[in-house]
Amino acid sequence: MTEYPSPREGPAGTARRGPSASGPAPVVPLGRTPVRLLDRLQYLDVATRRIARGMDLDETLRELRWAAVPAFADAIVIHLHDPLPVGDEKSAAPVVLQLHSIDRAPEARTALLMPHAEYENVAERVQPALTGRLAKLLLAGRPAFGDTPDIHPAVAELLGPAASARGTLPPGRRLIIAPLHGRHHVMGTVVLLRRPDRAAFTADDLLVASQLATHTAIGVQKAVMYGHEASVADTLQHTMLPSSLPEPTGIRLASRYLPASKTAQVGGDWYDAIPLPGSRVALIVGDVMGHSMTSAAIMGQLRTIVQTLAGLDLPPHEVLHHLDEQAQRLGSDHIATCLYAIYDPISHRLLMANAGHPPAVLLRPNGHAEVLHVPPGAPIGVGGVVFESVEMPAPTGTTLVLYTDGLVESRDTDVGTGVEALRAHLRSTPHRHRHASLERLCDRILTALAPGPRDDDIALLTARFEGFPADSVGYWHLDPTPLTAGQARRLTRRVLHRWGLDALLDTTELMVSEVVTNAVRYASRPISLRLLRTDVLRCEVTDDSPQVPRMRQASPGDEGGRGLFLVDRLAQRWGRPG
Repeated sequence: MTEYPSPREGPAGTARRGPSASGPAPVVPLGRTPVRLLDRLQYLDVATRRIARGMDLDETLRELRWAAVPAFADAIVIHLHDPLPVGDEKSAAPVVLQLHSIDRAPEARTALLMPHAEYENVAERVQPALTGRLAKLLLAGRPAFGDTPDIHPAVAELLGPAASARGTLPPGRRLIIAPLHGRHHVMGTVVLLRRPDRAAFTADDLLVASQLATHTAIGVQKAVMYGHEASVADTLQHTMLPSSLPEPTGIRLASRYLPASKTAQVGGDWYDAIPLPGSRVALIVGDVMGHSMTSAAIMGQLRTIVQTLAGLDLPPHEVLHHLDEQAQRLGSDHIATCLYAIYDPISHRLLMANAGHPPAVLLRPNGHAEVLHVPPGAPIGVGGVVFESVEMPAPTGTTLVLYTDGLVESRDTDVGTGVEALRAHLRSTPHRHRHASLERLCDRILTALAPGPRDDDIALLTARFEGFPADSVGYWHLDPTPLTAGQARRLTRRVLHRWGLDALLDTTELMVSEVVTNAVRYASRPISLRLLRTDVLRCEVTDDSPQVPRMRQASPGDEGGRGLFLVDRLAQRWGRPG
Protein backbone atom coordinates (compact mmCIF):
# COMPACT_ATOMS: atom_id res chain seq x y z
CA MET A 1 0.00 0.00 0.00
CA THR A 2 1.36 3.41 -1.01
CA GLU A 3 2.02 5.84 1.82
CA TYR A 4 1.23 9.54 1.52
CA PRO A 5 3.12 11.49 4.17
CA SER A 6 2.36 15.19 4.39
CA PRO A 7 4.45 17.34 2.02
CA ARG A 8 7.30 19.17 3.67
CA GLU A 9 7.08 22.85 4.45
CA GLY A 10 10.29 23.56 2.58
CA PRO A 11 13.96 23.93 3.38
CA ALA A 12 13.42 26.53 6.09
CA GLY A 13 10.37 24.86 7.62
CA THR A 14 9.67 21.78 9.64
CA ALA A 15 7.84 18.60 8.76
CA ARG A 16 4.16 18.73 9.59
CA ARG A 17 1.47 16.11 9.77
CA GLY A 18 -1.99 16.92 8.60
CA PRO A 19 -3.32 18.47 5.44
CA SER A 20 -2.02 22.03 5.55
CA ALA A 21 0.00 24.49 7.54
CA SER A 22 -2.38 27.25 6.47
CA GLY A 23 -5.54 25.80 7.98
CA PRO A 24 -7.14 22.92 9.86
CA ALA A 25 -7.54 19.48 8.36
CA PRO A 26 -10.70 19.00 6.31
CA VAL A 27 -13.24 16.76 7.96
CA VAL A 28 -13.64 13.58 5.93
CA PRO A 29 -16.34 11.23 7.23
CA LEU A 30 -14.82 7.79 7.61
CA GLY A 31 -17.85 5.57 7.12
CA ARG A 32 -16.73 3.05 4.55
CA THR A 33 -14.00 5.32 3.12
CA PRO A 34 -10.78 3.24 2.83
CA VAL A 35 -7.85 4.55 4.86
CA ARG A 36 -5.72 4.62 1.70
CA LEU A 37 -8.22 6.91 -0.06
CA LEU A 38 -8.36 9.15 2.99
CA ASP A 39 -4.55 9.46 3.00
CA ARG A 40 -4.54 10.27 -0.69
CA LEU A 41 -7.20 12.98 -0.31
CA GLN A 42 -5.39 14.55 2.62
CA TYR A 43 -2.10 14.51 0.74
CA LEU A 44 -3.63 16.12 -2.34
CA ASP A 45 -5.27 18.80 -0.19
CA VAL A 46 -1.91 19.79 1.26
CA ALA A 47 0.01 19.48 -2.01
CA THR A 48 -2.42 21.48 -4.16
CA ARG A 49 -2.60 24.24 -1.57
CA ARG A 50 1.18 24.46 -1.60
CA ILE A 51 1.34 24.66 -5.38
CA ALA A 52 -1.47 27.22 -5.57
CA ARG A 53 0.28 29.68 -3.25
CA GLY A 54 3.13 30.21 -5.70
CA MET A 55 3.15 33.81 -6.97
CA ASP A 56 5.56 33.45 -9.88
CA LEU A 57 7.02 30.69 -12.06
CA ASP A 58 10.00 29.85 -9.86
CA GLU A 59 7.89 29.77 -6.72
CA THR A 60 5.20 27.58 -8.32
CA LEU A 61 7.76 25.00 -9.45
CA ARG A 62 9.55 25.16 -6.12
CA GLU A 63 6.31 24.39 -4.30
CA LEU A 64 5.65 21.47 -6.64
CA ARG A 65 9.10 20.09 -5.91
CA TRP A 66 8.66 20.31 -2.15
CA ALA A 67 5.15 18.88 -2.34
CA ALA A 68 6.17 15.89 -4.48
CA VAL A 69 9.60 14.93 -3.10
CA PRO A 70 9.88 12.76 -1.05
CA ALA A 71 6.21 12.41 -0.09
CA PHE A 72 5.18 11.06 -3.50
CA ALA A 73 8.36 10.52 -5.51
CA ASP A 74 12.12 10.38 -5.00
CA ALA A 75 13.04 12.63 -7.95
CA ILE A 76 11.30 15.09 -10.22
CA VAL A 77 12.20 16.47 -13.63
CA ILE A 78 10.25 19.46 -14.91
CA HIS A 79 10.16 20.45 -18.57
CA LEU A 80 8.63 23.71 -19.80
CA HIS A 81 8.08 25.09 -23.24
CA ASP A 82 10.60 27.73 -24.26
CA PRO A 83 9.17 30.28 -24.59
CA LEU A 84 6.11 29.61 -22.52
CA PRO A 85 2.96 30.37 -24.51
CA VAL A 86 0.81 33.36 -23.63
CA GLY A 87 -2.86 33.20 -24.57
CA ASP A 88 -3.33 31.50 -27.93
CA GLU A 89 0.28 31.85 -29.07
CA LYS A 90 2.05 28.86 -30.59
CA SER A 91 4.96 27.61 -28.53
CA ALA A 92 8.31 26.10 -29.34
CA ALA A 93 9.59 22.66 -28.33
CA PRO A 94 9.94 21.86 -24.61
CA VAL A 95 13.16 22.69 -22.81
CA VAL A 96 14.44 21.62 -19.38
CA LEU A 97 14.28 24.61 -17.07
CA GLN A 98 14.66 22.95 -13.69
CA LEU A 99 15.94 19.51 -12.68
CA HIS A 100 16.33 17.88 -9.24
CA SER A 101 17.42 14.28 -8.78
CA ILE A 102 17.34 12.26 -5.58
CA ASP A 103 20.69 10.76 -6.58
CA ARG A 104 22.42 14.03 -5.78
CA ALA A 105 23.95 15.00 -2.43
CA PRO A 106 21.56 15.74 0.47
CA GLU A 107 22.42 19.43 0.38
CA ALA A 108 21.45 19.54 -3.27
CA ARG A 109 18.15 17.83 -2.53
CA THR A 110 17.24 20.61 -0.12
CA ALA A 111 18.28 23.43 -2.45
CA LEU A 112 15.66 25.64 -4.03
CA LEU A 113 14.95 25.47 -7.73
CA MET A 114 17.36 27.70 -9.62
CA PRO A 115 16.90 29.49 -12.96
CA HIS A 116 18.13 27.62 -16.00
CA ALA A 117 21.09 29.94 -16.54
CA GLU A 118 22.38 29.14 -13.04
CA TYR A 119 21.79 25.40 -13.32
CA GLU A 120 23.41 24.54 -16.62
CA ASN A 121 25.25 21.53 -15.18
CA VAL A 122 21.99 19.63 -14.67
CA ALA A 123 19.56 21.40 -17.02
CA GLU A 124 19.97 21.33 -20.79
CA ARG A 125 17.82 21.98 -23.80
CA VAL A 126 16.09 18.96 -25.31
CA GLN A 127 13.77 18.75 -28.30
CA PRO A 128 11.98 15.43 -28.02
CA ALA A 129 10.25 13.93 -31.00
CA LEU A 130 6.73 13.73 -29.65
CA THR A 131 5.33 10.90 -31.72
CA GLY A 132 3.11 7.91 -31.17
CA ARG A 133 1.43 7.23 -27.85
CA LEU A 134 3.45 9.83 -25.95
CA ALA A 135 2.24 12.62 -28.20
CA LYS A 136 -1.34 11.45 -27.86
CA LEU A 137 -1.26 11.27 -24.07
CA LEU A 138 0.40 14.69 -23.81
CA LEU A 139 -2.26 16.27 -26.01
CA ALA A 140 -4.98 14.42 -24.14
CA GLY A 141 -3.62 15.70 -20.82
CA ARG A 142 -3.47 12.30 -19.10
CA PRO A 143 -0.48 10.96 -17.16
CA ALA A 144 1.01 7.54 -17.96
CA PHE A 145 3.65 5.13 -16.77
CA GLY A 146 6.95 5.46 -18.58
CA ASP A 147 7.94 1.78 -18.79
CA THR A 148 5.87 0.80 -21.81
CA PRO A 149 7.94 0.02 -24.94
CA ASP A 150 6.46 2.77 -27.14
CA ILE A 151 6.86 5.51 -24.51
CA HIS A 152 10.17 4.38 -23.02
CA PRO A 153 12.51 5.93 -25.70
CA ALA A 154 10.77 9.31 -25.65
CA VAL A 155 10.88 9.42 -21.84
CA ALA A 156 14.61 8.64 -21.89
CA GLU A 157 15.07 11.57 -24.26
CA LEU A 158 13.05 13.83 -21.99
CA LEU A 159 15.10 12.85 -18.95
CA GLY A 160 18.30 13.81 -20.74
CA PRO A 161 21.21 14.03 -18.24
CA ALA A 162 19.26 12.17 -15.54
CA ALA A 163 18.76 9.12 -17.76
CA SER A 164 22.40 9.24 -18.88
CA ALA A 165 23.59 9.33 -15.29
CA ARG A 166 21.51 6.28 -14.45
CA GLY A 167 22.52 4.44 -17.59
CA THR A 168 18.96 3.16 -17.95
CA LEU A 169 15.50 3.97 -16.75
CA PRO A 170 14.40 2.29 -13.51
CA PRO A 171 12.60 -1.01 -14.14
CA GLY A 172 8.93 -1.45 -13.34
CA ARG A 173 6.39 1.24 -12.71
CA ARG A 174 8.81 3.65 -11.10
CA LEU A 175 8.29 6.54 -13.51
CA ILE A 176 5.20 8.61 -14.28
CA ILE A 177 5.10 11.26 -16.98
CA ALA A 178 2.32 13.83 -16.59
CA PRO A 179 1.66 16.65 -19.07
CA LEU A 180 1.25 20.21 -17.82
CA HIS A 181 -1.90 20.88 -19.78
CA GLY A 182 -2.95 24.52 -19.72
CA ARG A 183 -6.08 26.07 -21.13
CA HIS A 184 -4.90 26.01 -24.74
CA HIS A 185 -1.52 24.29 -24.74
CA VAL A 186 0.60 21.53 -23.33
CA MET A 187 2.95 23.81 -21.41
CA GLY A 188 5.45 21.14 -20.44
CA THR A 189 5.82 17.87 -18.58
CA VAL A 190 6.48 16.59 -15.08
CA VAL A 191 8.43 13.34 -14.75
CA LEU A 192 8.20 11.63 -11.34
CA LEU A 193 10.60 8.81 -10.40
CA ARG A 194 10.93 6.36 -7.53
CA ARG A 195 14.01 4.41 -6.42
CA PRO A 196 14.13 0.60 -6.64
CA ASP A 197 14.00 0.26 -2.86
CA ARG A 198 10.61 1.96 -2.72
CA ALA A 199 7.20 0.59 -3.71
CA ALA A 200 6.35 1.02 -7.37
CA PHE A 201 3.66 3.42 -8.56
CA THR A 202 0.10 2.12 -8.76
CA ALA A 203 -2.88 3.02 -10.89
CA ASP A 204 -4.16 5.23 -8.06
CA ASP A 205 -0.88 7.17 -8.20
CA LEU A 206 -1.74 8.22 -11.75
CA LEU A 207 -4.70 10.12 -10.31
CA VAL A 208 -2.43 11.83 -7.79
CA ALA A 209 0.08 12.74 -10.50
CA SER A 210 -2.75 14.09 -12.66
CA GLN A 211 -3.88 16.43 -9.85
CA LEU A 212 -0.33 17.60 -9.17
CA ALA A 213 0.21 18.33 -12.87
CA THR A 214 -3.15 20.07 -13.28
CA HIS A 215 -2.61 22.45 -10.39
CA THR A 216 0.98 23.09 -11.50
CA ALA A 217 -0.19 23.91 -15.04
CA ILE A 218 -2.74 26.36 -13.62
CA GLY A 219 0.00 27.97 -11.52
CA VAL A 220 2.42 28.15 -14.47
CA GLN A 221 -0.23 29.71 -16.68
CA LYS A 222 -1.12 32.21 -13.95
CA ALA A 223 2.55 33.10 -13.52
CA VAL A 224 3.02 33.56 -17.29
CA MET A 225 -0.02 35.81 -17.60
CA TYR A 226 1.00 37.74 -14.50
CA GLY A 227 4.52 38.24 -15.83
CA HIS A 228 3.21 39.24 -19.26
CA GLU A 229 0.82 41.81 -17.81
CA ALA A 230 3.48 43.19 -15.48
CA SER A 231 5.93 43.46 -18.39
CA VAL A 232 3.42 45.29 -20.58
CA ALA A 233 2.46 47.63 -17.74
CA ASP A 234 6.10 48.28 -16.88
CA THR A 235 6.90 49.08 -20.52
CA LEU A 236 3.82 51.29 -20.71
CA GLN A 237 4.80 53.20 -17.60
CA HIS A 238 8.44 53.72 -18.62
CA THR A 239 7.32 54.88 -22.06
CA MET A 240 5.08 57.50 -20.49
CA LEU A 241 7.68 58.79 -18.07
CA PRO A 242 10.01 61.50 -19.45
CA SER A 243 13.03 59.99 -21.18
CA SER A 244 15.07 63.02 -20.11
CA LEU A 245 14.54 66.21 -18.16
CA PRO A 246 14.71 69.67 -19.74
CA GLU A 247 17.62 71.98 -18.97
CA PRO A 248 16.01 75.39 -18.46
CA THR A 249 18.11 78.34 -17.41
CA GLY A 250 18.14 79.10 -13.68
CA ILE A 251 17.36 75.61 -12.38
CA ARG A 252 19.01 72.18 -12.22
CA LEU A 253 16.95 68.98 -12.24
CA ALA A 254 17.49 65.31 -11.41
CA SER A 255 15.07 62.43 -11.02
CA ARG A 256 14.79 58.77 -10.13
CA TYR A 257 12.10 56.15 -10.66
CA LEU A 258 12.23 52.81 -8.83
CA PRO A 259 9.54 50.15 -9.42
CA ALA A 260 8.15 48.16 -6.55
CA SER A 261 9.53 44.77 -5.59
CA LYS A 262 9.32 41.90 -8.04
CA THR A 263 6.10 40.51 -6.63
CA ALA A 264 4.13 43.73 -6.97
CA GLN A 265 2.41 45.02 -10.09
CA VAL A 266 3.39 48.28 -11.69
CA GLY A 267 1.94 51.45 -10.20
CA GLY A 268 0.88 54.85 -11.48
CA ASP A 269 3.68 57.08 -10.15
CA TRP A 270 4.91 59.84 -12.44
CA TYR A 271 6.91 63.06 -12.49
CA ASP A 272 7.53 65.78 -15.02
CA ALA A 273 9.26 69.12 -15.57
CA ILE A 274 7.71 71.45 -18.15
CA PRO A 275 9.25 74.74 -19.37
CA LEU A 276 6.76 77.62 -19.24
CA PRO A 277 6.70 81.12 -20.74
CA GLY A 278 8.77 83.68 -18.92
CA SER A 279 11.65 81.23 -18.28
CA ARG A 280 9.60 79.56 -15.56
CA VAL A 281 9.35 75.81 -15.12
CA ALA A 282 6.52 73.61 -13.82
CA LEU A 283 7.52 70.76 -11.49
CA ILE A 284 5.00 67.94 -11.13
CA VAL A 285 4.85 64.67 -9.24
CA GLY A 286 1.77 62.44 -9.02
CA ASP A 287 0.54 59.00 -8.09
CA VAL A 288 -2.47 57.07 -9.38
CA MET A 289 -3.90 54.79 -6.69
CA GLY A 290 -3.50 51.07 -7.29
CA HIS A 291 -1.05 48.73 -9.02
CA SER A 292 -2.13 47.45 -12.41
CA MET A 293 -1.92 48.10 -16.11
CA THR A 294 -4.98 50.32 -15.69
CA SER A 295 -3.11 52.47 -13.16
CA ALA A 296 -0.23 52.91 -15.61
CA ALA A 297 -2.64 53.82 -18.42
CA ILE A 298 -4.52 56.35 -16.26
CA MET A 299 -1.17 57.81 -15.20
CA GLY A 300 -0.28 58.37 -18.85
CA GLN A 301 -3.57 60.12 -19.54
CA LEU A 302 -3.27 62.38 -16.50
CA ARG A 303 0.32 63.29 -17.41
CA THR A 304 -0.79 64.23 -20.91
CA ILE A 305 -3.62 66.36 -19.49
CA VAL A 306 -1.17 68.14 -17.16
CA GLN A 307 1.16 68.90 -20.06
CA THR A 308 -1.74 70.39 -22.01
CA LEU A 309 -2.90 72.48 -19.05
CA ALA A 310 0.64 73.68 -18.38
CA GLY A 311 0.77 75.02 -21.93
CA LEU A 312 -2.13 77.33 -21.05
CA ASP A 313 0.08 78.94 -18.36
CA LEU A 314 -2.48 78.53 -15.59
CA PRO A 315 -1.67 78.91 -11.88
CA PRO A 316 -1.21 75.61 -9.99
CA HIS A 317 -4.63 75.57 -8.33
CA GLU A 318 -6.32 76.06 -11.71
CA VAL A 319 -4.30 73.22 -13.23
CA LEU A 320 -5.38 70.88 -10.42
CA HIS A 321 -9.00 72.02 -10.76
CA HIS A 322 -9.12 71.18 -14.47
CA LEU A 323 -7.16 67.98 -13.91
CA ASP A 324 -9.76 66.93 -11.33
CA GLU A 325 -12.55 67.57 -13.83
CA GLN A 326 -10.85 65.52 -16.52
CA ALA A 327 -10.07 62.68 -14.10
CA GLN A 328 -13.76 62.36 -13.21
CA ARG A 329 -14.54 61.84 -16.88
CA LEU A 330 -12.10 58.93 -16.92
CA GLY A 331 -14.21 57.21 -14.24
CA SER A 332 -15.08 57.60 -10.60
CA ASP A 333 -12.84 54.69 -9.60
CA HIS A 334 -9.64 56.47 -10.63
CA ILE A 335 -8.14 58.49 -7.78
CA ALA A 336 -4.74 60.18 -7.91
CA THR A 337 -2.65 62.58 -5.87
CA CYS A 338 -0.65 65.37 -7.46
CA LEU A 339 1.62 68.22 -6.46
CA TYR A 340 2.10 71.03 -8.98
CA ALA A 341 4.69 73.79 -8.50
CA ILE A 342 5.94 76.68 -10.66
CA TYR A 343 9.40 78.14 -10.14
CA ASP A 344 10.21 81.64 -11.42
CA PRO A 345 13.99 82.16 -11.66
CA ILE A 346 13.53 85.92 -12.19
CA SER A 347 11.55 86.68 -9.04
CA HIS A 348 13.05 83.75 -7.10
CA ARG A 349 9.54 82.67 -6.09
CA LEU A 350 7.80 79.29 -5.90
CA LEU A 351 4.06 78.85 -6.43
CA MET A 352 2.61 75.50 -5.36
CA ALA A 353 -0.71 73.66 -5.00
CA ASN A 354 -1.35 70.18 -3.61
CA ALA A 355 -4.04 67.57 -4.31
CA GLY A 356 -3.71 65.05 -1.49
CA HIS A 357 -0.01 64.40 -2.13
CA PRO A 358 2.79 64.04 0.46
CA PRO A 359 4.35 67.46 1.13
CA ALA A 360 7.50 68.69 -0.60
CA VAL A 361 10.67 69.29 1.40
CA LEU A 362 12.91 72.34 0.91
CA LEU A 363 16.63 72.05 1.69
CA ARG A 364 18.31 75.43 2.18
CA PRO A 365 22.02 76.09 1.58
CA ASN A 366 22.66 76.40 5.33
CA GLY A 367 21.41 72.84 5.90
CA HIS A 368 17.96 73.72 7.23
CA ALA A 369 15.33 71.31 5.87
CA GLU A 370 11.71 72.42 5.89
CA VAL A 371 8.51 70.56 5.13
CA LEU A 372 6.40 72.90 2.98
CA HIS A 373 2.94 73.19 4.50
CA VAL A 374 0.65 73.69 1.51
CA PRO A 375 -3.08 72.96 1.99
CA PRO A 376 -3.27 69.35 0.75
CA GLY A 377 -6.81 69.42 -0.60
CA ALA A 378 -8.45 66.18 -1.72
CA PRO A 379 -7.03 63.77 -4.29
CA ILE A 380 -7.67 64.19 -8.00
CA GLY A 381 -10.90 62.50 -9.06
CA VAL A 382 -12.91 63.21 -5.90
CA GLY A 383 -14.64 66.24 -7.43
CA GLY A 384 -16.00 69.45 -5.96
CA VAL A 385 -12.72 70.35 -4.25
CA VAL A 386 -11.26 73.84 -4.02
CA PHE A 387 -7.48 73.88 -4.41
CA GLU A 388 -5.25 76.67 -3.18
CA SER A 389 -1.95 78.01 -4.52
CA VAL A 390 0.65 79.14 -1.99
CA GLU A 391 3.55 81.42 -2.93
CA MET A 392 6.87 81.30 -1.10
CA PRO A 393 10.46 82.49 -1.60
CA ALA A 394 12.89 80.21 -3.43
CA PRO A 395 16.38 81.59 -2.70
CA THR A 396 19.36 80.74 -4.85
CA GLY A 397 20.98 77.45 -3.82
CA THR A 398 17.79 76.00 -2.34
CA THR A 399 16.85 72.44 -3.32
CA LEU A 400 13.25 71.26 -3.66
CA VAL A 401 12.54 67.55 -3.14
CA LEU A 402 9.33 66.11 -4.62
CA TYR A 403 8.46 62.42 -4.27
CA THR A 404 5.66 59.85 -4.18
CA ASP A 405 4.49 58.03 -1.06
CA GLY A 406 6.55 54.93 -1.82
CA LEU A 407 9.59 56.80 -0.50
CA VAL A 408 8.09 57.66 2.90
CA GLU A 409 5.43 55.03 3.52
CA SER A 410 5.71 51.28 4.05
CA ARG A 411 4.02 48.52 6.02
CA ASP A 412 5.96 49.58 9.09
CA THR A 413 6.08 53.37 8.57
CA ASP A 414 3.23 55.86 8.17
CA VAL A 415 3.52 58.87 5.88
CA GLY A 416 4.08 61.39 8.68
CA THR A 417 6.94 59.40 10.17
CA GLY A 418 8.46 58.86 6.74
CA VAL A 419 8.30 62.57 5.83
CA GLU A 420 10.01 63.44 9.11
CA ALA A 421 12.69 60.84 8.37
CA LEU A 422 13.28 62.44 4.97
CA ARG A 423 13.54 65.90 6.50
CA ALA A 424 15.95 64.65 9.18
CA HIS A 425 18.11 62.94 6.57
CA LEU A 426 18.31 66.09 4.44
CA ARG A 427 19.10 68.19 7.48
CA SER A 428 21.94 65.85 8.45
CA THR A 429 23.42 65.84 4.96
CA PRO A 430 27.04 67.05 5.17
CA HIS A 431 27.84 70.43 3.62
CA ARG A 432 29.86 68.93 0.78
CA HIS A 433 26.96 66.68 -0.21
CA ARG A 434 24.37 69.47 0.00
CA HIS A 435 26.27 71.34 -2.70
CA ALA A 436 27.21 68.26 -4.72
CA SER A 437 25.34 67.20 -7.85
CA LEU A 438 21.65 66.45 -7.60
CA GLU A 439 22.33 62.99 -8.99
CA ARG A 440 24.32 62.13 -5.88
CA LEU A 441 21.67 63.68 -3.65
CA CYS A 442 19.00 61.47 -5.25
CA ASP A 443 21.15 58.38 -4.69
CA ARG A 444 21.74 59.31 -1.04
CA ILE A 445 18.01 59.80 -0.44
CA LEU A 446 17.10 56.45 -1.93
CA THR A 447 19.91 54.65 -0.13
CA ALA A 448 18.80 56.08 3.22
CA LEU A 449 15.02 55.76 2.89
CA ALA A 450 14.51 52.87 0.45
CA PRO A 451 17.44 50.49 0.96
CA GLY A 452 15.59 47.17 0.68
CA PRO A 453 12.58 45.63 -1.06
CA ARG A 454 9.85 48.17 -1.75
CA ASP A 455 6.10 47.76 -1.33
CA ASP A 456 5.36 50.61 -3.75
CA ASP A 457 6.87 52.46 -6.67
CA ILE A 458 9.01 55.53 -5.97
CA ALA A 459 9.18 58.64 -8.12
CA LEU A 460 11.70 61.27 -7.01
CA LEU A 461 12.23 64.71 -8.55
CA THR A 462 14.77 67.19 -7.19
CA ALA A 463 15.27 70.79 -8.32
CA ARG A 464 18.06 73.17 -7.31
CA PHE A 465 17.19 76.85 -7.76
CA GLU A 466 19.93 78.99 -9.31
CA GLY A 467 17.85 81.90 -10.58
CA PHE A 468 18.99 84.75 -12.80
CA PRO A 469 21.61 87.29 -11.72
CA ALA A 470 19.98 90.69 -11.23
CA ASP A 471 22.40 92.35 -13.66
CA SER A 472 21.28 89.98 -16.44
CA VAL A 473 17.62 90.99 -16.33
CA GLY A 474 15.83 94.01 -17.78
CA TYR A 475 12.23 94.27 -16.60
CA TRP A 476 9.63 97.00 -17.27
CA HIS A 477 5.86 97.56 -17.02
CA LEU A 478 4.50 99.70 -19.85
CA ASP A 479 1.07 101.28 -20.39
CA PRO A 480 -0.66 100.07 -23.59
CA THR A 481 -0.60 103.34 -25.58
CA PRO A 482 0.35 104.18 -29.19
CA LEU A 483 3.74 105.47 -27.90
CA THR A 484 4.64 102.26 -26.03
CA ALA A 485 6.43 100.61 -28.96
CA GLY A 486 8.85 103.55 -29.24
CA GLN A 487 9.46 103.50 -25.48
CA ALA A 488 10.19 99.77 -25.64
CA ARG A 489 12.74 100.30 -28.43
CA ARG A 490 14.60 102.92 -26.40
CA LEU A 491 14.71 100.73 -23.28
CA THR A 492 15.95 97.78 -25.34
CA ARG A 493 18.68 99.85 -26.98
CA ARG A 494 19.87 101.16 -23.61
CA VAL A 495 20.13 97.76 -21.85
CA LEU A 496 21.74 95.98 -24.82
CA HIS A 497 24.37 98.71 -24.99
CA ARG A 498 25.05 98.20 -21.27
CA TRP A 499 25.46 94.47 -21.81
CA GLY A 500 27.83 94.99 -24.73
CA LEU A 501 25.42 93.44 -27.25
CA ASP A 502 25.41 96.28 -29.77
CA ALA A 503 25.68 93.76 -32.64
CA LEU A 504 22.14 92.60 -31.80
CA LEU A 505 20.61 96.08 -31.53
CA ASP A 506 18.87 96.36 -34.89
CA THR A 507 17.40 92.85 -34.93
CA THR A 508 16.28 92.93 -31.29
CA GLU A 509 14.81 96.41 -31.58
CA LEU A 510 12.71 95.34 -34.57
CA MET A 511 11.41 92.21 -32.88
CA VAL A 512 10.57 94.00 -29.61
CA SER A 513 8.76 96.72 -31.53
CA GLU A 514 6.59 94.23 -33.45
CA VAL A 515 5.67 92.10 -30.40
CA VAL A 516 4.94 95.14 -28.18
CA THR A 517 2.78 96.64 -30.93
CA ASN A 518 0.81 93.39 -31.09
CA ALA A 519 0.38 93.35 -27.28
CA VAL A 520 -0.76 97.01 -27.17
CA ARG A 521 -3.46 96.18 -29.68
CA TYR A 522 -5.13 93.59 -27.41
CA ALA A 523 -4.10 94.55 -23.84
CA SER A 524 -6.36 96.39 -21.41
CA ARG A 525 -3.79 96.60 -18.59
CA PRO A 526 -0.06 97.43 -18.48
CA ILE A 527 2.10 95.02 -20.44
CA SER A 528 5.49 93.74 -19.31
CA LEU A 529 8.73 93.69 -21.29
CA ARG A 530 11.58 91.50 -20.07
CA LEU A 531 15.05 90.94 -21.51
CA LEU A 532 17.13 88.06 -20.17
CA ARG A 533 20.82 87.58 -20.87
CA THR A 534 22.06 83.99 -20.61
CA ASP A 535 23.82 81.99 -23.28
CA VAL A 536 21.24 83.62 -25.57
CA LEU A 537 19.28 86.86 -25.46
CA ARG A 538 15.66 86.18 -24.55
CA CYS A 539 12.89 88.74 -25.17
CA GLU A 540 9.55 88.32 -23.38
CA VAL A 541 6.39 90.40 -23.70
CA THR A 542 3.33 89.65 -21.57
CA ASP A 543 -0.21 91.06 -21.75
CA ASP A 544 -3.56 90.27 -20.14
CA SER A 545 -5.36 89.11 -23.27
CA PRO A 546 -6.49 85.47 -23.13
CA GLN A 547 -6.07 85.19 -26.90
CA VAL A 548 -2.81 83.50 -27.95
CA PRO A 549 -0.85 85.40 -30.63
CA ARG A 550 -0.85 83.52 -33.93
CA MET A 551 0.84 84.18 -37.21
CA ARG A 552 -1.40 84.60 -40.21
CA GLN A 553 -0.64 84.54 -43.88
CA ALA A 554 -0.97 88.12 -45.17
CA SER A 555 -2.12 88.54 -48.77
CA PRO A 556 -0.13 90.83 -51.11
CA GLY A 557 -2.61 93.70 -50.70
CA ASP A 558 -2.77 93.63 -46.87
CA GLU A 559 -1.20 96.54 -45.00
CA GLY A 560 -0.58 94.50 -41.82
CA GLY A 561 -0.30 90.93 -40.60
CA ARG A 562 3.42 90.50 -41.24
CA GLY A 563 4.86 91.51 -37.85
CA LEU A 564 4.88 88.08 -36.21
CA PHE A 565 6.07 86.54 -39.46
CA LEU A 566 9.14 88.81 -39.30
CA VAL A 567 9.69 87.88 -35.64
CA ASP A 568 9.49 84.21 -36.53
CA ARG A 569 12.14 84.62 -39.24
CA LEU A 570 14.51 86.74 -37.14
CA ALA A 571 14.33 84.77 -33.87
CA GLN A 572 15.84 81.36 -33.22
CA ARG A 573 12.76 80.41 -31.19
CA TRP A 574 9.41 82.16 -31.18
CA GLY A 575 6.06 81.25 -29.68
CA ARG A 576 7.40 78.33 -27.63
CA PRO A 577 8.08 78.27 -23.89
CA GLY A 578 11.49 77.66 -22.40
